[in-house]
Amino acid sequence: MLTVLVIEDDPKLCQLFSTVLSKNGYHALQAGDGLQAWTLLEREYVDLIISDIMMPNMNGYEFVKALRDRNFDTPVLMITAKDDFSSKKQGFVLGIDDYMVKPVDVNEMILRVTALLRRAKIVHERRQTIGETTLDYDSLTVSFHENFVVLPQKEFYLLYKLVSYPNKIFTRRQLMDEIWGMNSESDTQTIDVHINRLRRHFGENPDFEIITIRGLGYKVVKK
Repeated sequence: MLTVLVIEDDPKLCQLFSTVLSKNGYHALQAGDGLQAWTLLEREYVDLIISDIMMPNMNGYEFVKALRDRNFDTPVLMITAKDDFSSKKQGFVLGIDDYMVKPVDVNEMILRVTALLRRAKIVHERRQTIGETTLDYDSLTVSFHENFVVLPQKEFYLLYKLVSYPNKIFTRRQLMDEIWGMNSESDTQTIDVHINRLRRHFGENPDFEIITIRGLGYKVVKK
């Protein structure tokens, strides 16, 4: 089940969005402002974020800037009462992916959420395919030809992230923050250990290879 984080300081509206998301097959998390959202991101993997702008403690603009500064590429749909062009422009400059003005049609909201997830290659089937290799998110299974490998959760999430964006370099810190959480007590060498395990599993895989980018991190390339 895909996870959507709703950041909204109006409790009734936050609950409405969450209920609609749940009825459409998403797992909804709730936060009343940007600071609460960061706390959730420290322990939860999130596929998409819906955020208001005007909130206490950390507003939507500040949250999105912090998100992008930390190299999180999670899709962000901003929903706000601010309908002027300058407000929209500021959001897109900071790195949001879509923008809706309140009051919103929740059915349209769901359509936009679906489109953003599809664009981010995180589809409802929860699968990624590279060559003849398929990664199934819900079963933590990697299959290629007649071989099936069930991976530990963190190893699978790490491989899934890399395969979802072939040729894109991810730093160790970025992978650590996104998969283990920003407050994890593990150091970035944990990534190296998991990468080595993945290479032992898939060193002979004909479809992809995990490449080390010295001084930066890792990427997956198609063979």
